Amino acid sequence: MSGAARDINVGLIGLGTVGTGVARLLLEQGDRIRNRLGVNVNLKAIADLDVSHDRGLRLPPGLLSGDVSRVLDDPEIDVVVELIGGRDAAKRFILKALEGGKHVVTANKALLAEDGKPLFEASARYGKDLLFEASVAGGIPIIRTLKEGLAANRILQIQGILNGTCNYILTKMTEEGSDFDTVLAEAQKLGYAEADPTFDVDGHDTAHKVAILTALSFGVDVDFSRLYVEGIRHITPLDIQLAGEFGYRVKLLGMCRCEGGDIESRVHPTMIPESHMLATVNLAYNALLVVGDAVGKIMLYGAGAGEMPTASAVVADIIELARNIRHNVSGRVPSLAFEQTSLKERPIKPMDDVESRYYFRFSALDRPGVLSKISGILGNRRISIASVIQKARRYRGAVPIVMLTHRALERNVQAALAEIDRLEEVRNKTMMIRVEDEDELVESEP
Repeated sequence: MSGAARDINVGLIGLGTVGTGVARLLLEQGDRIRNRLGVNVNLKAIADLDVSHDRGLRLPPGLLSGDVSRVLDDPEIDVVVELIGGRDAAKRFILKALEGGKHVVTANKALLAEDGKPLFEASARYGKDLLFEASVAGGIPIIRTLKEGLAANRILQIQGILNGTCNYILTKMTEEGSDFDTVLAEAQKLGYAEADPTFDVDGHDTAHKVAILTALSFGVDVDFSRLYVEGIRHITPLDIQLAGEFGYRVKLLGMCRCEGGDIESRVHPTMIPESHMLATVNLAYNALLVVGDAVGKIMLYGAGAGEMPTASAVVADIIELARNIRHNVSGRVPSLAFEQTSLKERPIKPMDDVESRYYFRFSALDRPGVLSKISGILGNRRISIASVIQKARRYRGAVPIVMLTHRALERNVQAALAEIDRLEEVRNKTMMIRVEDEDELVESEP
């Protein structure tokens, strides 16, 4: 039986870029939302520390306040939207909203990835939903896809381009041959990169999203500290060029998979074949390649950030909650796709135990026997060479020796490279990039 057709009231905490987009959609698309729901969704209160900045919105008088209690303590507000970011204050606000009988929508990927367990437990305890579609890949509906659209599948693996800043930089380095610092400065000027780009280019933003995807895909509590995270600062135009000669592109990939019950969850620059479904995803766009045991491969592509794409995902969550409220239901779909009692504690496989293919670029003196020494060390560590390119003589006699390997154990690779870098003939630290081929799918356990 449906409940009474009453209006749904929303309180918004945070009127930054995404919050402004959410307010814009709720205020300007009210008729369209009502046509989908049959009731009004009213933006009843907004709380933000800055109440004077012009955001280009015509807000009704009294809607915006610096007092968050106007959102959290109003008994008429059904849904609280948290968009302030950060950890401590956001966590307090979400917990208070849930405890106060309100449903919550958030885009706070860092909070969910690093401290989500108490929030999800509170959601289950108080019988109120916590939705977070906008926390991963902006306007791309990957969360709802995993929770509902692919509910019949065992997820085998996910590979994703999940950070527009990194993808823009790598695209420009590939197309123009420019170095990292030059393209980063351009990206900052155009607004694709923050003044402090650390969170993006060092892989942390992608890692938060991968942690969430791992939990949703495999029904596990993820210890974020166990994820392997590597950024793109060390990637050079030479490596991108050489990758192209082997038929590969370099992308920052976030990936998770379950093999033999072991969970892999990692972020690092990756060489993928030019034929790979993700290889042509360029500039600031995001994409995810999902492999399920029943559906096979599917790819989702679109804008992974920005005011309106992310606001679109937030408002979609609000609309879902409004439908649930109309029909007096909550918890219809568990927050992490699996019932809270079914979530398992499985450790993330240590990076040393991961197997992959590898690209190596050694900078070695052009002397007889150098290649033999390098090959011997690799062989002693059970690392088999698939391809070799030796370039012409460079400055002071150092030449790049470039190799692709067959699959090898990360522990063995790190030990071999440490030994090779100590050779008298090797002039610089070896460049290493992991390689993922499209046909290397794994099998997941139920």
